Amino acid sequence: MAASCLSSLGKNMFLPQRWILQARPWSRALSQKDGGHFPACEGAMLLPGSFNNKVALITGGGTGLGRAMTTTLSGLGAQCFIASRKLDVLQKTAEEITSQTGNQVRALQCDVRDPAAVAACVDKLVELAGLPDVIINNAAGNFVSPSERLSANAWRTITDIVLNGTAYVTLEVGKRLIQEGKGAAFLAITTIYAESGSGFVVPSAAAKSGVETLCKSLAAEWGRYGMRFNVIQPGPIKTKGAFSRLDPTGQFEKSMLGRIPAGRLGTPGEIANLAAYLVSDYASWVSGAVIRMDGGEYVSMAGEFNELKKVTPEEWGVLEAMIRKTKGSS
Repeated sequence: MAASCLSSLGKNMFLPQRWILQARPWSRALSQKDGGHFPACEGAMLLPGSFNNKVALITGGGTGLGRAMTTTLSGLGAQCFIASRKLDVLQKTAEEITSQTGNQVRALQCDVRDPAAVAACVDKLVELAGLPDVIINNAAGNFVSPSERLSANAWRTITDIVLNGTAYVTLEVGKRLIQEGKGAAFLAITTIYAESGSGFVVPSAAAKSGVETLCKSLAAEWGRYGMRFNVIQPGPIKTKGAFSRLDPTGQFEKSMLGRIPAGRLGTPGEIANLAAYLVSDYASWVSGAVIRMDGGEYVSMAGEFNELKKVTPEEWGVLEAMIRKTKGSS
């Protein structure tokens, strides 16, 4: 798989508006061309058996990124338990992954917003397999909305799942691990705007930022108990559940592609590979890390002069001539 991957491998303040408009087709073509240098490579990168004799709990494991991470871990030998509110979805996913990997995946119904439900879920997990070695907090909820249209219930719906749910699962499992003298690797899935903030998804941005602070804080405090905490910030990845609420018309996908230097959206399998590494023994010295995986989108949006990529080579010739004629430093 590695060999095949290697072989296949806004507004500008001083440019006339007509130049920016004329440059856009060239910019899109370059983005598409550059994307060809970075195709997705989704085969498991870790060695077979890397998670033999390990138990993994994945919240939100029935769909999207959770399903992808579960599939990868199961294929590498982990005894996986997926948890969410919708037991029918979980059971279907568990059966399909079990059939694919030949390694039994089990479903545990759990509403992460309810501490009692979380405790009951962990009780069942302990009864079936013991305390987990890997805990992935992936359960999430989100939708786009102007903040002035948000109700208190809308705010609570997102923050209860994302921030409180992550805290309830982490604290419930973590306290039991401390009591039993057992270590574990925790991983949380957030987003690139947890770092920058973002309008129109304010409850999610605030909650995801809180999750990152929770993980960094516990990496410092609970490392002495043999626990590691890390975070992945994915950029845009097209999964059915997320895009149906964040881009229901599909109109924003093209604009996303235009600002991602790698020239494409990410894939669930790519996130799953990074996740598997971070919760594996190969990453035993990685804790308190927040890793951005977004094809370069964050830095592309952040740089003051990054919009100059819209300028064509011919226009650069005109600009250089103008710059050379400029006298003085002000």
